[in-house]
Amino acid sequence: MEYDLLGWPPDGPTLRLDYERFSYAGKFVMTNTGKAVARSADDEIVAAVAFNEDRTDADTLWLRYVTVDRDRRGEGIGPSLCREVRNRALERGYERLRIAVNNPFAYEALYRTGFGYTGETTGIAELILKHPTPTDGDWPDDERYQAGLEEFRDRDLSDEEEAFLDSRRDSEPPALESREE
Repeated sequence: MEYDLLGWPPDGPTLRLDYERFSYAGKFVMTNTGKAVARSADDEIVAAVAFNEDRTDADTLWLRYVTVDRDRRGEGIGPSLCREVRNRALERGYERLRIAVNNPFAYEALYRTGFGYTGETTGIAELILKHPTPTDGDWPDDERYQAGLEEFRDRDLSDEEEAFLDSRRDSEPPALESREE
C-alpha cells in the first residue's frame, strides 16, 4: 500500500471518488480540507481521509471523513491511512488529533491506531476520540474503552454491529497495530 498526502488545509485539494465504492464521496470535493489517500499496487485509490484544523485550536487537527472502498473494508487500510496522517500531522507540529466516529467498527479501528475515547459526543451522536489517548486516573483505559462501546449498544444497530459489540463485552482495548511508529 502506498500513502499520498495530497495537501493540507487550507490548500484544499479536491478528490473525486466513486460514490458507489466510497461512503462520503461527495465530501472529498470540498476545498476547505486537506486530503490523503491509500493506493493499491496498481495505483488505484482504495481509501481516503479528509481533515482540517480545529476552528478554535490551531494545534488540533480533525480527521473529518475516512472512507475505504467497499470491497476492501476489513483489511486494515483505513487504520493504516489514519496512522500515516497522524504521523505526518505530528511531524508538521500538530499536538493533537481528533475524530468523531459513528459506528463501532470505526471506533475499534481508531483505537488500534492510538486514539482513545474522550467521553464526549457530538450533537449528532458521534463519539469523539483523540490522539494522544486521553489519560485520566479516575477512568482506566479498559473502562474508557468499554464506555464508548456502551454508547453504541444503546442504538439501533445492524446484526453485524450487535455481534461485534457482543464479542467485545468486558474486553480490554485492542492492542496497537504493529506498524505503530
